[in-house]
Amino acid sequence: MCTCRVGPTARQRAAAAWLWSNRTATLAGLSASAMHGSRWVPVDAPAELVRARLDKSPRGIVIRKDTLADDEVEWIAGIDCTTVQRTAFDLGRRLDGEEPVIRIDALLNATGVPVHEISALAQRHQGARNIRQLRGVLQLVDGGAESPQETRVRLLLVKAGLPRPETQIRLGKRRVDMGWREYQVGVEYDGEQHWTNPREHAGDIGRLEYLAGLGWTIVRVSAWHLRKDPDGIVKRAAEALRVRGWRG
Repeated sequence: MCTCRVGPTARQRAAAAWLWSNRTATLAGLSASAMHGSRWVPVDAPAELVRARLDKSPRGIVIRKDTLADDEVEWIAGIDCTTVQRTAFDLGRRLDGEEPVIRIDALLNATGVPVHEISALAQRHQGARNIRQLRGVLQLVDGGAESPQETRVRLLLVKAGLPRPETQIRLGKRRVDMGWREYQVGVEYDGEQHWTNPREHAGDIGRLEYLAGLGWTIVRVSAWHLRKDPDGIVKRAAEALRVRGWRG
């Protein structure tokens, strides 16, 4: 008999933190993101509360001292949460490195909210802390990313000087994770299941043959490439683009 224990999800942790506040606080940051349906929220991240009436919190709960406008709060499943726009605004100012882009990508992918609505909110809070960082983050955000690794691949390509790729390109009955229609070059991130699951692998063969028949070149990327050979990813993508006429 399996004795494995499954811990609470990020959404469950968020709800528990709100109950701890006696239902008086507002969920924010990653906790609000989880409530909005964002995937890949770290389950070990502290729950985030705003407008809590308590100054001290137990381990695993962070209380933010923010001021929220009425239109920056909404109810989700009976729980007070920051809106998608406000949640992204906070994530973009508070997280470090590539994390804000990754988490906002996931949030927008789950909700369909456009980037310009977050930019509009930022205009209302021009004096907010780390607002310059947020503006830089929003220039890189793309809600088409369907996993953190897809975001990391896209950021790698853009920061290396390649043209910004379009995400989730629909080609007939297939899609490409990201790429450049003008040059008919795509980049696909293949998770572990693409290499270990025979059915997935067989499907990939058929899909790549279909895309090749349309004239597309596909650069395939694995977790190993991201960890061990990021320069190789850039080199292969750049070479494929140059073959198709890119002169960058």
